[in-house]
Amino acid sequence: MTHASTVPIAVTGATGGVGGRVARLLQDAGLPQRLIVRDASRAPQIDGAELAVATYSDAAAARAALEGIDLLFMVSAAENADRLAEHRAFIEAARASGVGHVVYTSFFGASPESTFTLGRDHAATERMLRDTGMSFTFLRDNLYTDFLPMLAGEDGVIRGPAGDGRLSSVLRDDVAECAAAVLRDPGAHAGATYDLTGPTALGLTEVAAALTADGSRGPIEYVDETLDEAYASRAVYGAPRWQVDAWVSTYTAIASGELAGISPDVERLTGHPARSLDDFLAATR
Repeated sequence: MTHASTVPIAVTGATGGVGGRVARLLQDAGLPQRLIVRDASRAPQIDGAELAVATYSDAAAARAALEGIDLLFMVSAAENADRLAEHRAFIEAARASGVGHVVYTSFFGASPESTFTLGRDHAATERMLRDTGMSFTFLRDNLYTDFLPMLAGEDGVIRGPAGDGRLSSVLRDDVAECAAAVLRDPGAHAGATYDLTGPTALGLTEVAAALTADGSRGPIEYVDETLDEAYASRAVYGAPRWQVDAWVSTYTAIASGELAGISPDVERLTGHPARSLDDFLAATR
């Protein structure tokens, strides 16, 4: 059964890269929405969309924003030291407001033992959602292909302790299309977990070669670091330890092989093959 057309779908993260794409896809499908944003002035212009202002951690505002909602698209909160507490507060508000089904953007291979430190947060959030009794669908995204060009520093070097590991990164456009497909027919995806990956697994040497061949930034190379080198090279940013751990473990997760798996779920949900790094670079030239 498709989503009832008179009840709005709540969409969080609509000012961001994935949530904004999902909101536009739902608009194209003619589905009513309630955009839940932190800053109303930054909300995208979506035809007929309701607007509610709430943060994940403001329980009263979140409950008001979710009143009358049955289907919720929950984009994971911005990376910060209190993200799990924010998720817990918002999920409790959703349960208390009578939300029936939550579609959550998780992370590929999310586990309490994930090498990528933030993957552990996603696993904990999945557990919270399972424990509420609400219906759920988990979209476990790999690293975003869109961000791969940003791995290179100003000197054209990608540095990190990824060894010769590989990653099957996924395009944000593909993630958004998968989310929209689930939101159009949530009952068909209740209880499902989807692994969203690209069509191939690339090593960072291959990523550097593809970025070089694209020609938009000059030559790019990959330099493997030791763990000590990785922490030392990032010390200049003065970031808190949890954030540096997250940065470094992005690369060690690649090295471990945890991000290399390739899934058919993007094609299963969207009807077209997952798009590659070369596809992305060609489209952005």
